[in-house]
Amino acid sequence: MASALELAAANLVSPMVLFFVLGLAATLARSDLSIPEAIAKAMSLYLMMAIGFKGGAGVAQHGLDATLIAAILAGIVLSAVIPLIAFRLLMMSTGLPRVDAAAVAAHYGSISIVTFLAATQALEATGVAYDGYMVAVAAAMETPAIIAALWLAKTGESRMDNATLREVILNGSIVMLIGSFLIGLVTGSDGLTSIAPFIVDPFKGILCLFLLDMGIIAGRGLREGHKNLTLPVVLFGLYMPLIGGALGALAAWLAGLSIGSTALMIVLAASASYIAVPSALRLALPEARPAIYLPLSLGVTFPFNLTLGIPLYLAIATAMH
Repeated sequence: MASALELAAANLVSPMVLFFVLGLAATLARSDLSIPEAIAKAMSLYLMMAIGFKGGAGVAQHGLDATLIAAILAGIVLSAVIPLIAFRLLMMSTGLPRVDAAAVAAHYGSISIVTFLAATQALEATGVAYDGYMVAVAAAMETPAIIAALWLAKTGESRMDNATLREVILNGSIVMLIGSFLIGLVTGSDGLTSIAPFIVDPFKGILCLFLLDMGIIAGRGLREGHKNLTLPVVLFGLYMPLIGGALGALAAWLAGLSIGSTALMIVLAASASYIAVPSALRLALPEARPAIYLPLSLGVTFPFNLTLGIPLYLAIATAMH
């Protein structure tokens, strides 16, 4: 317990968390602080490239084995099952319309790659090793949640037509993540060494800037959409990560993952998407209200995971081993 509290305290005063808090506080105070959209998109692509490439190089060094395959399959199952649980809880406790509940459920079945990145930094800061193939697990967990939510929204009538399927599969963040992973897999540790000054050294600084932008966006969402966030909805945004994290811990145990990879599996299952899923739902479920699912995932669950969740999930992974 003491180590978990120490990690939580260290995480709360880390540069990443503090830059997020700066952006959030500045926006709530109605400052004009902002990051141009083009720069924010460039930073997002950089982060996808860096984590994907490093993950691919890690898999090349690790090699293909049963644990890797089990981890990917576990991630896919989690991404399909968690939206079903989230949807039922939302329908029972919040009174949201079916389409809004399905849209929110999709966010909690999918993953937050920025929360994943923050967790990898926390692991590296504490000297806990993890497997590079967890990047592949993260990529595999994007799409099943969206498909499950679309099915839920229409009581079993799928809305996954060709245009929507293309939007999901070819989402820019997914393409960059998977593409960089494959390049890292092909080039291995030699490739990583050759571009390390670009994707290793500047990584933490760019992540801080990106989280500053995330804080600004979260502040805007809370300012504009707070009327839609009733108490039951907000509570869902706090307890659903714990439920997803518990399922992630079970999946990691069944797959036989290491401490670091178990922590990342828990983080993936506990996080909520705010990049890939919203872009897909704009096309697939235009009637769903972004004023509910964006402030909830980005303004409630993301800060919870960033400050308190990650230390808790690492403590759980350590206790399991």
